[in-house]
Parts: sequence; C-alpha cells; structure tokens
Amino acid sequence: MSAAKKMSVSQLTMLTAVNMLGSGIVLLPSKLAEVGAISILSWIVTATGSLALAYAFARCGMLSRKTGGMGGYAEYAFGKGGNYITNYTYGVSLLIANVAISITAVGYIQVLFNLQLSSPQVGLTTIALLWITTFANFGGARITGKIGAITVWGVIAPVLLVSTVGWFWFDSSIYAAGWNPHGKGWFEAAGASVSITLWAFLGLESACANTDAVENPERNVPIAVLGGTLGAAIIYIVSTNVIAGIVDNPELASSTAPFGLVFAKMFNPLVGSVVMGLMVLACIGSLLGWQFTIAQVFKSSADTGYFLPIFAKANRAGTPIVGMLILLAGQTALGFLTISPDLSKQFDILVNLAVVTNLVPYILSMAALMTLQMVSNVPPRQALISNIVAWIAAAYSYLALYSSGEQALMLGGVATIFGYTLFGFVNNRLIRLEALNNSAPTQTVSAQHISGAPIPVNNLYVAQEARP
Repeated sequence: MSAAKKMSVSQLTMLTAVNMLGSGIVLLPSKLAEVGAISILSWIVTATGSLALAYAFARCGMLSRKTGGMGGYAEYAFGKGGNYITNYTYGVSLLIANVAISITAVGYIQVLFNLQLSSPQVGLTTIALLWITTFANFGGARITGKIGAITVWGVIAPVLLVSTVGWFWFDSSIYAAGWNPHGKGWFEAAGASVSITLWAFLGLESACANTDAVENPERNVPIAVLGGTLGAAIIYIVSTNVIAGIVDNPELASSTAPFGLVFAKMFNPLVGSVVMGLMVLACIGSLLGWQFTIAQVFKSSADTGYFLPIFAKANRAGTPIVGMLILLAGQTALGFLTISPDLSKQFDILVNLAVVTNLVPYILSMAALMTLQMVSNVPPRQALISNIVAWIAAAYSYLALYSSGEQALMLGGVATIFGYTLFGFVNNRLIRLEALNNSAPTQTVSAQHISGAPIPVNNLYVAQEARP
C-alpha cells in the first residue's frame, strides 16, 4: 500500500474506538444497575486491564511473523497445541457471544412491541434470529458486511448522544440513591462487574490488524490502539453513569431495553421506541457480520490444518456453508440449554461463559509475548517494559476469570479440555502434512492444497466490529 493511501494515527485511533463500540453495551446499563453506580470501580479496573491488553496485543502484532492472529502469537511459546487451543477457544467464545447478542435483541423486541414472552418463546425467538442471520450469509458476506457497517451506528449514535446531551437530564439525587443499593464493600464492588464490563471490550485484539495500513506502524499502532481503547472506555463509563443519574436504580436494573428507557425519560416514549428499533437493527446487523466471521475463523484454521477439514468446505462464493450449519447447530443447542425464566439471567450465563473462553487466548498471548520478544531480539530494557505490561494484563485476565463465577469457570474449563480431545484428531492431520512436506522438499504442500480450499488472503480472525 502506498504511503498516500495509508491511514494516519488519528484515523486508526478513530477506527479502533468505533470497532469497540458495538452491541456489547446495549444491555450494560441494566446489568451494572444490579450492582449500583459504584460499579464505576469495575469500569476503572477493566479500563486499566484493557489498556494493558491492548498495548501487549499491539506489541505482539508488530513482532509476530506467523499468521493466525492470537493463535500465531501463542505458537511462539506453546507450539502447535497452543496455536490450536487459542483458535479453538476464541471460536467457541464467538459462538457463545452470538447467542448473547441474539438474546439482547430479543430483550429490546419485547419492550418495543410490548410483548410478554414466556421462557420457551424467548428461547425460540433467540434461535430464530440466529437461523435467519446465518441463512442470510449463504450468498457471501459482501452485502451483510455493508449492512453491519451501517447498522452499528444504531448503537453508537444513541450512546454518544446520551453521553453528551444526557447531562441535561442528570439528577444527582437519583445517582446517589442508586450508588450502592446492596451495601457492597469497595473491593467487592470493584470486582463485581469486571466480567460484564470486559464484555464491552472483547475484540480489542482486532485493533492490531491494521499494521500494514497505517503510517509508521512501529510508533502509530500502539498509540492508536491505546487511544482507541481509552476513548471507548471513556464513552462506556460516561454513558452508563449518565443513565444511572436519569433512571431510578430499581427500574433500570429490571429493564431489558435500558437505552430505550432512558431516551423515553429524556424525550418521550416515541423517541424511546425509535432508539429501541435502532438497537434491534444494530444487534441483527452485528449478528449478520459475526455469523460469517465465526465461520471464517473456523475455515481459516481448518485451511491451515488446525481444525477439522469439514470446516474448510466452501461454495463458489467462498461461503463455508457446512461449517456455518455445524456452528448454527451449536448455537441452537446453547439457546435451548440456557433457557431461563429471567432473560437477564440467561444473558449473564452466556456473557460470563463467553468471557471465560475468550480469556484463554488472551492469557496465552500475554505469556507468549516474552518468548516473542526474545526471538525478535528486542533490547532487554524495552522488552522488560512490554513484559511488565503483559503481566498486568494477565493479572487482570485472571481477575476477570474469577469474577465470572464458578459455573462459567467450570463450563469454560470443560469446553477447553474438550478442545484438547479434538486436537487428537487434528494433530494426526498435522503430522501427515509435515511428513508430506519433508518427503517433497521442492514442492510446498499445505492443508489448503490437500483440502482443495483456497488459501485465505486476509487474517479473518479479525472482524470490523469488536463485540460482542
């Protein structure tokens, strides 16, 4: 790419922030209200941890010479098994997150159309959205990608508006009354919402994907990643706390459409309904993009031999339909297994599980940074600074794991261990590929050639919108 066409540091910073401001915030005000406005302490902890993660990922992206995003980073320290389990847990996390996004849309749909859905009806509606958004991708991602790029503003615009204009309706007495409704201690309150606040930042690793598209990447990528993450953090913190000073805490905590509720309070019910409609469209647009992205994550890993070959099968449009259907079956099962009388509780289960599985590749990547810097001959003093930041990021990741709860840790652990069972099948394929490579030194043999699948051009580990 010519220098004239490359992004400036300010453009990449803006892109990074916009990519993070996705559907992950749509239910956050209600979830934080369950703890109280004191959950701002969790925001501070998560913002600090996310900045450390963002910087460490920027360093990994600058130094790594392996493809596969986080899997490539992990391979430096943990070999092929580390690459595989990183890809696997990341893919599982996206699968779970898609169900959580669908539930978020259903929560807003209920309020928008004044529906009282039973638990089975909520589950079936959630699954129906997953099916619709999967089938819509069968013709390729070109149209759905454009739809997602537009609909994401259905979230961003209301969030920015409430962060700025919302102060005119802010009532300090409402905020004070909802500060700490359950009488939590400072340390307990700081850890109570770490998992749900991290949910809003998941995908921050995608900000490091534009190394080749920015001027002076060695300097500008870390600046843009840190700036974009800090900007998203400020918007998240301001918007959720403004809402806590507009809507009474009990009403906010029980709402499944908090942004529609706050705009109805600020203006009128019609405006609230418009905002709810925009957020439903944003969630559906997000799902459209993520359904294709998760299939491509599995496909690109299958192409390189790390996943089962069935995920590499694609039609003429390059769409891995078989893989999509397998993943849809998994999402459908999750939709049924997590059915709860309380939509909010179902959302909690899925978010905590998505966070736990996504933290596995985060922790592996942080650990691999030390090895990555050593093999890249980074000067010891410079390496020490990056390693300290990675240790802080890892410590935060373990705190987030702990705050996710026993159930999420147990299920996430089972899902991860099951991945190692699958690796037994995958590893046999990798060994055969290595044997073929060793027996034919003059000809490169790869998983793509064996499977007949096209070699991926882009690193599809990265989506244009961060969250889930």
